[in-house]
Amino acid sequence: MKIFRLKVGRRSLVALSLGFVVASLPVSPVMAGSNNGSVNIYSYRQPGLIKPLLKAFTEKSGIKVRVIFAKSGLSERIAAEGRNSPADIMLTSDIGRLAGADTLGIAQKIDSEIINSNIPARFRDPKGKWVGLTSRARIIFASKQRVKQKAITYEELADPKWKGRICTRSGQHVYSIGLFASLIAHHGVDWTEKWLTGVKANLARKPSGNDRAQVKSIFAGECDIALGNTYYMGKMETNEKEPVQKEWANAVRVVFPNAEGRGTHINISGMVLAKYAPNRENAIKLMEYLTTDKAQQIYSETNFEYPVKPGVPVSARVRSWGELKADKLDLLEVAKYRKTASELVDKVGFNNGPNS
Repeated sequence: MKIFRLKVGRRSLVALSLGFVVASLPVSPVMAGSNNGSVNIYSYRQPGLIKPLLKAFTEKSGIKVRVIFAKSGLSERIAAEGRNSPADIMLTSDIGRLAGADTLGIAQKIDSEIINSNIPARFRDPKGKWVGLTSRARIIFASKQRVKQKAITYEELADPKWKGRICTRSGQHVYSIGLFASLIAHHGVDWTEKWLTGVKANLARKPSGNDRAQVKSIFAGECDIALGNTYYMGKMETNEKEPVQKEWANAVRVVFPNAEGRGTHINISGMVLAKYAPNRENAIKLMEYLTTDKAQQIYSETNFEYPVKPGVPVSARVRSWGELKADKLDLLEVAKYRKTASELVDKVGFNNGPNS
């Protein structure tokens, strides 16, 4: 399997596995053509998260997998490439990007009885344009030393008792926008604007860093609670390359917001079949494989995510954090309010920090 890192801003592809730069053309030379023995993926998901799955697929099927990875711009790239796009599948980790693929006109219907039987309707597009693969919860990391309460709600984060005690990443990040959009769906625009203003006032610092950085800030005593995705806890607890992250993780516990009410906000990772997929048959085979018990178990054990296929258990590590009661809000309702959520983040100056 070859993984290429796409740097959209500089219009270049950095080949991670080969260590050289390839010029970016309308059709990438490394992925051109319709090879019956291959499948091409454009991925927003980090290479390390999907490599074990793709390796297992190739070993089982003999089909080679080529991957281009980028943090942004892949949907737009597929749209710009049009019929010349080498992309067969797009992998992403947010309902907004999944739904957006249909809006951009880059997705085709996924017609597979295997996928439909493996994945519940709740995690599939009603029009068949995307399929969910895993879910993750947007939870609270709480200091073991400084936070005694065991239950919390998202609504409570605007309470002045948390003033100077909350850390979070950018309000415009897709993980943040997903949560804010869910609150609009539950409470309305006006309520969410007031809530964002209250949370902003309670921030310990200007939003910055990724989810792991928030836990590091709790470890350092800069804040007491932080928003984050569940699987980051597993990544920190098992990080052998940077063992200090194990110390960060040991300083916090996972709290599932609204567990005693409607449930905790979840988002999903998922896949889209590209409209002009040159290797459609192989793409369907890979997509079907990713919904099998085996692949779902790899997601669970390796990435610490929640499988969406019924009957596949979560890993022992994930189970140790507590039981997830997921919010049943329709994921397309979340996608529907993403634009409004983004506008509210700017309107209240959320990313300017607490004292702005």
